Amino acid sequence: MKIASLFGETKPVFSFEFFPPKSQSGETALLGAVSRLRDLAPSFVSVTYGAGGSTREKTLDIVTRIKRDFGIEAMAHLTCVGHSRDEIGTLLDRLADGGIENILALRGDPPKGQEQFVRPADGFGYASELVEFIRGSGRDFCLGGAGYPEGHPECGDLAADMRNLCTKVGAGLDFVVTQMFYDNDDYFAFVARARDAGLATPIIPGIMPITDAQQIERIAKMCGARIPDELRHALSTQADTEAVGVEWALRQCRGLIEGGAPGIHFYTLNKSPATAAILSELRR
Repeated sequence: MKIASLFGETKPVFSFEFFPPKSQSGETALLGAVSRLRDLAPSFVSVTYGAGGSTREKTLDIVTRIKRDFGIEAMAHLTCVGHSRDEIGTLLDRLADGGIENILALRGDPPKGQEQFVRPADGFGYASELVEFIRGSGRDFCLGGAGYPEGHPECGDLAADMRNLCTKVGAGLDFVVTQMFYDNDDYFAFVARARDAGLATPIIPGIMPITDAQQIERIAKMCGARIPDELRHALSTQADTEAVGVEWALRQCRGLIEGGAPGIHFYTLNKSPATAAILSELRR
């Protein structure tokens, strides 16, 4: 099933994101989280794609297993990092052979130890080029892409960032999933800029429930996400970080859905309790 077909229905689209683990114990924990979250009937799940090494193979394996063994629609992330056109073509064939119909097409982050992204030989330097390549390959994938409510960390200019999004959508995106954010005003302002630019593409807000205050500071800094003063104060003064994170994310999700967002994409960090608690409340 193509994810694009889910939009326009009366109920919101709820989805989860996982990352490929590096160990057998991590894989067991991940599949346990998927199993527990399956009972919440997500519209789809996605699996991220590492910057190199064995996690790339894990992405292909896990995304296929989730669809085959758990009966949940799955989306594979695919990046430009370290791949030639022929290699990407081979990966597309493998995904199609595994029954995967949905891809989140990304430029990707530089590999560990590399400060800047380097265009691979006979490869791509931008997500828009990857989208264009997949569309021109004759393979019938549904394509999602990334959006940045607060601007891409490497861009620094909201107008330029929106022009880049327009280029990606013009290359063939079916929908957009945003980077995490903690102030709904940032999302709604981003959507307004997109609509003003002529984009009608569904834009799914990405939410990462906070379960570890120190961890989220590192992740937010890397992603360019701002932590509002009210949230930072609550995290520093209240003992139960996860309770604070769940309550904040629940407020965000309710406000987003009430404001017209087509759904919520949860960044789970391969854990189920916080996401399960939030989605259970939303569906009451």
